[in-house]
Amino acid sequence: MALKHLALTALIALSVAACEEDRYRGSARHNIPIPSATYALMSEKGVTRSQPIVIRSYKKESELEVWKKRSDGQYVLLKTFPMCRWSGQLGPKIREGDRMAPEGFYAITPAQMNPNSSFYVSFNMGYPNAYDRSHGRTGAHLMVHGACSSAGCYSMTDDQIGELYALVREAHNGGQRAVQMQAFPFRMTPENLAKHRLDPNMAFWKNLKEGSDYFEIAKDEPSVGVSGGRYVFNGGSNSSVSQAVAQKRQQDDAQVAALVSKGTPAVKLIYDDGDQHHSFKRLLAQSGADAMNKSVAWGSRDVGISRVDSLIGPRVVVLDDKGRTKATVRAESADNDAVLAAVRGAAEQPAAEAKPATAVAAAPAAPAKPAEAATQVAKVSPGAATPAPIQTAASAEQPSFYQRALSFVPLLGSSSEPKAETAPIASVVPETPQRTVAPLPPRRSPALRTSRLDQPDAAYASQPVAR
Repeated sequence: MALKHLALTALIALSVAACEEDRYRGSARHNIPIPSATYALMSEKGVTRSQPIVIRSYKKESELEVWKKRSDGQYVLLKTFPMCRWSGQLGPKIREGDRMAPEGFYAITPAQMNPNSSFYVSFNMGYPNAYDRSHGRTGAHLMVHGACSSAGCYSMTDDQIGELYALVREAHNGGQRAVQMQAFPFRMTPENLAKHRLDPNMAFWKNLKEGSDYFEIAKDEPSVGVSGGRYVFNGGSNSSVSQAVAQKRQQDDAQVAALVSKGTPAVKLIYDDGDQHHSFKRLLAQSGADAMNKSVAWGSRDVGISRVDSLIGPRVVVLDDKGRTKATVRAESADNDAVLAAVRGAAEQPAAEAKPATAVAAAPAAPAKPAEAATQVAKVSPGAATPAPIQTAASAEQPSFYQRALSFVPLLGSSSEPKAETAPIASVVPETPQRTVAPLPPRRSPALRTSRLDQPDAAYASQPVAR
């Protein structure tokens, strides 16, 4: 009897696995349904599945929004997805292999949909567009896909990309010839513009903001052109909407000036290799990568997130008014209140006292032994929350990524209770990311790959299977 019970259990397990595997196979993936909860959300917002959509993505906040067009012609925010992974730094993609995720205005046509992606499903953003080509930028096959692993793409979980794919597909089926994707470095707020005012990409970002402002004022997607190496929105018309956009720009500029006069520090964010939404960092620390990708088709229990050690958070480099480094602190998020307080404290130091690219640290501590933990905590400022650990010399036995990630849970959580202080150490943080060999994103085993559907456009003729 026990043997029969065991056999039945094994049969059920194999059946469930087979069903899960079938979910990730074949051209049937093109027919992924929109979740019922999202249909309910559409009803609440007064939109239908066939109405046009606009996608807006933000690197620093690691969020992706889907907006739906109502019957009155205006777009309404349908849903915000936490982004599972993006790679590189803030700023546009320049060349093939730079690991940068594109920034700009892109169009997603039916020909760019890929139901046979090795990353579950995906769609091509359309990089390089006319703007990118006018600047001689190179690269191809920049996607929004699943698997939570990125080497220049915007990556979601499999369930998220399935829902996004279905929303784009239904908009195409409803008659929208191209879905506009607006890819930004961050939300175009006066606060972000004030913090990043010395970034060499600021002129480009302000150009993107023109299109962002139009969308936020008109609640309609801007028409996009390229002239003189710049994006041009709505042909430069002098409509009442354009006047309102110009007024918003003036108000935002005034707020930026006010923030600067109040002492908002100029900062530069340096990522080891992109980032992900803080909710996924908590999930990774607590449950590992299996909690985000359930497919057995990847051929591994670990999805192989690209450059796992880069998920700590950015280094926040505080700059003086001439763009020189005053101090550098490590943070889970540049928006963390405690870290910003520490940054402001560092920014108030006279420039002559600041040392380039150094973490704010106090008295020296005894050298760490090789067998001890691979990370220690640097003290930032009195009363500030403990920042994420800074890497020290590697030990003979490296702890796993998840063991290291668990040490970040107090920072990643919402608790504000004071923690026992760790003896600070003097540590130098390089101002530029260190080059490392990064693993490629996961690939399906050949047995699980499926043939591609015939595409009406040659855009996918040379597309790598791994996309």
